[in-house]
Amino acid sequence: MTRTKDFGSSAKKINKSPITFTLEGEEFEAKKMLQGKVLLDFAQLSDDPNKAAAAIPMFFEKVLLSESLERFSALIDSDDRIVEVETLAEIVGWLMEQYTNLPEEQSKA
Repeated sequence: MTRTKDFGSSAKKINKSPITFTLEGEEFEAKKMLQGKVLLDFAQLSDDPNKAAAAIPMFFEKVLLSESLERFSALIDSDDRIVEVETLAEIVGWLMEQYTNLPEEQSKA
């Protein structure tokens, strides 16, 4: 007897609305969707104390649109405007929630 399960298409399940956040008066835009592997890689890196510091910049590189990433990188490298590590962690947490929450409208099965 064959055992099989069709996991369908993710296209119907994913919330494709824009994801934006504001920091230091600037708005930044993240990708609407991410491969699940990006989230798994981030989780794995952030659990390893030796790699955790590199996990946050890697995460922003994967999720922010190129124009936003350029401005975001300039902001967090600036000596004039300080963004504390707690703030970066809070943004990462919020973005993770956006990517892992159920879609706004669930289809009726």
